[in-house]
Amino acid sequence: MPQFKRNGLHLSYTDTGNVDKPAVVFSHGFLMDGSMFDTNIAVLKDHFRCITWDQRGFGKTGPVHQSFDFWDSALDLLGLLDHLEIASAALVGMSQGGFLSMRAALLEPARFRAICLISTRSGVDAQPVIDSFNHLKKTWSNNGAGPVAENLRTLLIGEDFDAAGWVDAWHKIPRAGFDHPVEALTGRDDITERLAEITCPAIVFHGECDPAINIEHGRSLANGLPNLKEFVTVENAGHAPCLTHPQFVNRPLRDFLLRYTG
Repeated sequence: MPQFKRNGLHLSYTDTGNVDKPAVVFSHGFLMDGSMFDTNIAVLKDHFRCITWDQRGFGKTGPVHQSFDFWDSALDLLGLLDHLEIASAALVGMSQGGFLSMRAALLEPARFRAICLISTRSGVDAQPVIDSFNHLKKTWSNNGAGPVAENLRTLLIGEDFDAAGWVDAWHKIPRAGFDHPVEALTGRDDITERLAEITCPAIVFHGECDPAINIEHGRSLANGLPNLKEFVTVENAGHAPCLTHPQFVNRPLRDFLLRYTG
């Protein structure tokens, strides 16, 4: 995978699809990487220039050894667009990818034609959720993914999807540096009061049975976006419907992007 450099970090990305078509940047969820969008990009690549990237701590980018927040990650995304000399794009962000995509849209609103948000929210987590992530951070530091991998698979992907490849990848994530992505997740700020500033056309997807971010948070997010075009409930899906239920995500996503990125 090619890389771009920002503030001393080397971040990996892919750039596929039709270079003459509108650009779409896909930002993955916690513990995932850009390949989680492969089945979505397969049906979008003829119509769009499709860019994925591996955020700090994950995928080919790998661990980082300095603190960061999702505003830093939003600047990473903007840096990738600058590196590729892309003046405007659409955003697709899943879970933490949605956290940073919304922040990128707040930092440079004129740069983004449309935004798709999947299984994400604008607010912060309740204290018991933060406590559980702090426990995850401690457990991972002491033992790696082993003791928590199966619970994470259920929480982040679901039980009815073959996630063996993802679980294997988690076992290879080093213990050192894992605390920084967790702290970015638990320490994020609440941007609910700023949603009115995200004025580009928006679509929100949420799994009906999401155990990580309840669908009511998705509905609240959708209600706060001033230019929402559609809220899509993905029936029987958990936290990663774009990965586990692409047959219900791809068509409305494609239709939305075709309509609002031309």
